[in-house]
Amino acid sequence: MSYLLKAKSWVPTQEKAADQTLDEQQRKTKEVRELLGSLTAEMPAFLTDATIRRFLRAKNWSTEQAAKDLKETVKWRRQYRPETICWEDIPGREYEARRTYIADYHDKNGRTVIISKPAMKSKSSTKDQIKLLVYNLEMLAMHSENEQDECVVWLTDFHGWVLTSTPLPMFRETTHIVQTYYPGLMARAIVSNPPRIFESFWKVVRHFIDPKMKDKVKFVYTNNPESHKMVADMFDLDKLETAFGGRSTVPLDMDKYAERMKQCDQARGAFLHTNGYSCST
Repeated sequence: MSYLLKAKSWVPTQEKAADQTLDEQQRKTKEVRELLGSLTAEMPAFLTDATIRRFLRAKNWSTEQAAKDLKETVKWRRQYRPETICWEDIPGREYEARRTYIADYHDKNGRTVIISKPAMKSKSSTKDQIKLLVYNLEMLAMHSENEQDECVVWLTDFHGWVLTSTPLPMFRETTHIVQTYYPGLMARAIVSNPPRIFESFWKVVRHFIDPKMKDKVKFVYTNNPESHKMVADMFDLDKLETAFGGRSTVPLDMDKYAERMKQCDQARGAFLHTNGYSCST
C-alpha cells in the first residue's frame, strides 16, 4: 500500500476566523485598507471587502501580512491583467478545458468544484496553460465574493500520470499563483489514484506548498473503502465522475461548457464595470 494512503485523515484546519467577530473583521478590513492607501482606489473591483477578508483569513487575520500579500498581488495584476482574460482569449481552449475545468455541480457543502486531469498531454505552451489557470481562478474568486470561508474543492485525476506529465517548473509556478495571488479559496485538494511513481514527485513538491495548504491535501484511492466513504460524505456520487469514485460517466459537453464560460465572462464584465474597472468582455 502506498505511503500516501497512510497519510493522516483530513481534518479541517483550525482557523482563527471563528474567533473573529463581525466587528473585528470589519476593523481589520479597515486597517488593511489604510495600509494599502491609494491602491484601493486604483483597483476597486479587486480590492473589495470580501477580497481583503479572504486574504486576512489566509494569513490568520494578520493585517500586516494580508496587506503585504495584497500589495504583491496588485503589482502582479498590473502586469498580468487577469481581469481582462476571457474564454475566447485562451488558445486551444476546447482541448485544454478537458484537462482543467470548473464542474457544473457542487459538493454537499455547496462548494465549487474544479477538476484537473494532468495525465492528458497538453497541446499548449506553458504560458497558455498558466493563462487558463488564471482565468479559472478569476472565475472562482468572483464566485467567492459572498463566502465566509474557503469555498473551492480541487479534484485531480492522476490515472495514467507519469513524471513528465507535470514539469516541476510548471508545478512551482502554479502553486505560487494559487497560494500568493488567490489565497483563501481552496477548502480541499483531492488527489485521486496517484501511481507509485508519484511518491517521489510528492517528496519534492510538498516543500513548495504552504503548510496550511498542505493540510488540505487528501489522497484517495477508488478501490479503498475508507477513501470511498470520505468521497461519498462529500459528494453526490451520481454527479461525481468515476475517476474519483463517483458513478457519473457523462463526458464534458464542450458546447455547453463554452456557453457557460461566456455567460460567466459577461457577468464578470458587468461586475468589473460596476466597480469602475474596464474589461475586454
